[in-house]
Amino acid sequence: MSQGRRVQYNRRSESEKRPGFFSRVKKAATHKWRLKMLQGVLLIVGLALGYRVVDLQLIDRHFLQNEGDKRSVRYEPVSAHRGVIFDRNGDPLAVSTPVVTIWADPEDLYKAKDRWADLAKALDVPHKWLSDRVEVNKNKDFMYLKRHMTPEQGAAIVKLKVPGVQATDEQRRYYPAAEVTAHLVGFTDIDETGQEGLELAYNDWLSGQPGKRRVLKDRKGQLARQAELMESASPGKELMLSIDLRLQYMAYRELKQAVEKHRASAGSLVMLDVKTGEVLAMVNQPAYNPNNRSDMQAYKMRNRVVTDMVEPGSTLKPFTVAAALESGQFQKTSVINTSPGVMRLGRDKVRDPRNYGSIDITTVLRKSSNVGVSKMALAIGPDKVLELLQRVGLGQSTGTGFPGESSGYLPFRDRWSDIEIATLSFGYGLTVTPLQLAQAYTVLGSGGVLRPVSLIKRDVIPDGVRVMDQRIADDLRKMLREVVHGGTGGRARIDAFEVGGKTGTARKVGKNGYSKDRYIGMFAGLAPIDDPRLAIVVVIDDPIGQTYYGGLTAAPVFSNVAAGALRLLGVEPIDRAMNDSARSMAYVPWRLTPDGQMMEPRHSATRLSSLKKG
Repeated sequence: MSQGRRVQYNRRSESEKRPGFFSRVKKAATHKWRLKMLQGVLLIVGLALGYRVVDLQLIDRHFLQNEGDKRSVRYEPVSAHRGVIFDRNGDPLAVSTPVVTIWADPEDLYKAKDRWADLAKALDVPHKWLSDRVEVNKNKDFMYLKRHMTPEQGAAIVKLKVPGVQATDEQRRYYPAAEVTAHLVGFTDIDETGQEGLELAYNDWLSGQPGKRRVLKDRKGQLARQAELMESASPGKELMLSIDLRLQYMAYRELKQAVEKHRASAGSLVMLDVKTGEVLAMVNQPAYNPNNRSDMQAYKMRNRVVTDMVEPGSTLKPFTVAAALESGQFQKTSVINTSPGVMRLGRDKVRDPRNYGSIDITTVLRKSSNVGVSKMALAIGPDKVLELLQRVGLGQSTGTGFPGESSGYLPFRDRWSDIEIATLSFGYGLTVTPLQLAQAYTVLGSGGVLRPVSLIKRDVIPDGVRVMDQRIADDLRKMLREVVHGGTGGRARIDAFEVGGKTGTARKVGKNGYSKDRYIGMFAGLAPIDDPRLAIVVVIDDPIGQTYYGGLTAAPVFSNVAAGALRLLGVEPIDRAMNDSARSMAYVPWRLTPDGQMMEPRHSATRLSSLKKG
């Protein structure tokens, strides 16, 4: 064994003595170390790649997916169809129609100059306008080219495939009745957001809730694929108004003719249903067409029935009489001495057109005696008058919710002069809107019950609140009938129906107080007078010439509108034979003398048809 070890040792010693032995050993060890290091690196790289795969596929999957979606997925709104506005009979007053809006990415469109001419021709715009617009917006990401085109026009432009040009579906508001209902319905802007009238007041109700859809787009913003509908659009709710479009058209026509005839600066008419408080017609002049915005001016857009305040003049006298009757100091048969036709109050005077002498209260209204109502107001005091005016709705909003509605003005003072009390009694020193005045007259028509005014059709008639004794309201209606039969309101008469009302003529206020040559003519009345269905107020603002009195300017409008409205509503006319007998004893309405003064009406056998020629 020892000999064997020696032999083996000797062999190893001999081999170690050979040249390069240790270098080969060292090299083999180096290779082994490198192999292990390479294996370790590969293992680490494999583990890192594995971790990264897990990280991408599991840990950060949602984050990375969202980041990718940000570069290709887009969410576009789905427009909600705006609710339709109807009249009380279901006729559309405002509808939304589908249109197409063309827009572009200016950067892409700027690079396609050779297509500008075709695009300008399809858009129906000058080539220079298009080129200038692209040049100005070339560094932006978005610009409108043309909005609210017809679907056919939009499809033709998309078919051109101009780089960067896209189309979006939208809605456009259209108003079938145009200027006839413009002041009441109002209008929307280009994005279908309410701007005026009931479109503004009920914007949230009509707008609905927009939807949302997801689409895929390429790096140029071009639509690659419709992905899915994320949320459906909820259309706006419908709105049914209280107005009757037939009555609205008729009222608009008659008012426009009167304003043109008397060369007035403006006019208003409102018609209320006495039984329900609903507005059946509301028109103004001048008007505007909401379908054509090129001629829209602020003074034409005002709904004067609810925004403009006027001094009511003699149309307020029935309520002064009502306050006097309520006080118990006066009866309907009471006689008032108006001689000598002038009443001095300090340095001021209250005048009648002539000396009426001693007259009863009915004649005070029929003759529209300023002296008569002044004496009644002075006897009962201003507080009783103001308290009744407040009860019938004056000096406060009617509650319609119409944007910009005025509440009017009632004067409340600690101390009153006699002239202030007197002028209050015949409608000066306070302001009302035509709508407020019409609501006050519904109190007389409903037997003393005040009902809230509504611009929306009612399914349930409100009970209302009693604000006046029924006997007094009934007596006043009889007096108002006499105003039409033998007083200043003769031109308000209707052939087939008995009506009643009160004329009013108020001086306009100028820079230096009350003007001497500018007036507002008014008429407020009920039809038919025995069982009133309608309360109508007509205002003719600033008529030119000597025929500025309410009995000459506004009363004929009331007559024509009330007659047509009662027939359309199916109200049964009075017996024709009895009506002819009554007409034969009609009074001629107050007429003008050569110097422009009003002369007392005289009995005449002239038939009513001849009265309307005057």
